[in-house]
Amino acid sequence: MGVVTTMDSDSARQPQGKLSGHALIGANLGARGKHYVCGSLAAFTNIIVTFPIQKVLFRQQLHGVRATEAVGQLQREGLRHLYRGLLPPLLQKTTTVAIMFGLYEDFSRLLLRHARSSGAPELVTRSAAAALAGTAEAALTPFERVQTLLQDHRHNGRFNNTAHTFRTLLRDYGVRECYRGLVPVLLRNGPSNVLFFGLRGPIKQWLPDARSRMGNMANDFVCGGLLGAALGIMFYPLNVVKSRAQAQVGGKFVPCHTILMTVWRERGGSIVLLFRGATLNYHRSLLSWGIINATYELLLKVF
Repeated sequence: MGVVTTMDSDSARQPQGKLSGHALIGANLGARGKHYVCGSLAAFTNIIVTFPIQKVLFRQQLHGVRATEAVGQLQREGLRHLYRGLLPPLLQKTTTVAIMFGLYEDFSRLLLRHARSSGAPELVTRSAAAALAGTAEAALTPFERVQTLLQDHRHNGRFNNTAHTFRTLLRDYGVRECYRGLVPVLLRNGPSNVLFFGLRGPIKQWLPDARSRMGNMANDFVCGGLLGAALGIMFYPLNVVKSRAQAQVGGKFVPCHTILMTVWRERGGSIVLLFRGATLNYHRSLLSWGIINATYELLLKVF
């Protein structure tokens, strides 16, 4: 079996000769730092574009309603509430995607150095790096927690904004309450990272050869979008469990399987109702991860 790769290597991206202004910025950021910066900027672009879609999806996950009813809820609440809860995902996603790409590169570099002496397969080493990066992302679960509370209309009168929500949770319940829903986040992040980084290189190789920068961006968009959409469907029940867990404030921490069975019974034991919102999630993930992957790869070339 040939060497398993992700995307183009850094060395292939660096032009020889005199550095341009963008290349000088990249040099100042450093070979490692630019992966964090590019990941963060890619996530920022994505969140601004897709937040309203995510809010409709959240309402479907939480209440099991149709997309039209979720849109109707947002319309009744008005435009001033449409971007309510934007700051937590903006902070969380820009940081987690930076960690996802940056730590993956750092862990890969570190583990590959040791793998050469031990003879461990590169596929195993890179999979371990991806899993470690995904696990590290879970440290930012409190941002997802606050986003959930601010998007749930039942808490509109209780929590004013991001800072107020954090203060209330910490003052009334302690740090532990901020990490409600951590287990489904951990179960989702590690495996999904392994599949994303392991498959995006091979998928891009199957696409038609790009003959221009725009063609290359299109390939990166398709590659990231298809992977993100497929993984979104695969791990959708975990996101339902996470949303249900994080919508609760105070009280007992309920195990994942108990929450899943509760949702299952509430929705009549129907797979279709359990996956309600998955279609919108598919299209949102297709767009989101297409934007993230294409923007990330473009910025790496620019810097």
